[in-house]
Amino acid sequence: MSFVKLTASALAISAIAATAAAARDQIRIVGSSTVFPFSTAVAEQFGKTTDFQTPVVESTGSGGGLKLFCAGVGTEHPDITNASRRMKAKEFKLCAENGVTEITEAVIGYDGIVVANAKSGPDFAVTRVQLVIALAEAGPKPITWDQVDPSLPAIKIEVLGPPPSSGTRDAFEELVMQEACEDTDLVECDGVSVRSDGAWVDAGENDNLIVSKLEANPNALGVFGFSFLDQNADAIKGATVDGVEPTFENIASGDYPVSRSLYFYVKNAHVGVVPGIAEYAAEFMSDAAVGEDGYLVDKGLIPLPEDMFEKVSMSVEQLTPMTGNEWN
Repeated sequence: MSFVKLTASALAISAIAATAAAARDQIRIVGSSTVFPFSTAVAEQFGKTTDFQTPVVESTGSGGGLKLFCAGVGTEHPDITNASRRMKAKEFKLCAENGVTEITEAVIGYDGIVVANAKSGPDFAVTRVQLVIALAEAGPKPITWDQVDPSLPAIKIEVLGPPPSSGTRDAFEELVMQEACEDTDLVECDGVSVRSDGAWVDAGENDNLIVSKLEANPNALGVFGFSFLDQNADAIKGATVDGVEPTFENIASGDYPVSRSLYFYVKNAHVGVVPGIAEYAAEFMSDAAVGEDGYLVDKGLIPLPEDMFEKVSMSVEQLTPMTGNEWN
């Protein structure tokens, strides 16, 4: 009899918990620190102009956000994740293994990865090859920049950058470390990665914190998204990379060599369960937000070409699920 009562009590508690979970009426978003300010701006606009609650946006890094997103279906899991790189095939597989089988991918625009320092520090004009020589774990590990190339300042190499969980770190290692290591014999390209001896400092997912650290140490360099350079142009300056300045125009034209796409992913199973998900996604992909004159462009987002914008907007409107062939 006591077992029956205990079981009934447990079921009642479970039902109450399930009802409470199902009652969540606020969208939960996780992911990239680079996309965070864009997503936050959309969330605030969405909260002000609709009857839905303002979504909660957390900066967890692209990898951390996708891990949370792919953990399962149910209101205890996030509804949307932001990423400063494309979801990896192994992450798509993890999602599927945990029942997250319908995911809509949205490309919101482009961003450059900049190398910057305080305005009071020396000017830097670097190449990707010089960055690889300076920062590769399996390389010469120079102590000062002028040991990399006499044209560079005679100061200690100290680069504050994102941790391994960050999409910006993934993109930097791909677009700089992997691509440029083929052009030097000084670095082992197989599994190339950044140094672990203090020349590269993992500075966390908070890019604003990196900016403040650069102001405190004018000889240090930082690696982060262009939007943070754009929003803090009074305090920091970007280095030219391969002779190209990190400007809005150069990233939009494709001239700047270190640029990438920015994304968000929608868990389609949560649409209609947590109110406002489809409407929030539509706001994010609206012309008012990410169009050429959109409010996110004012925050440093590089807009998509018109034909691609229309294609992605339609995909988001229809909540078109990914097929698994995106990496082929």
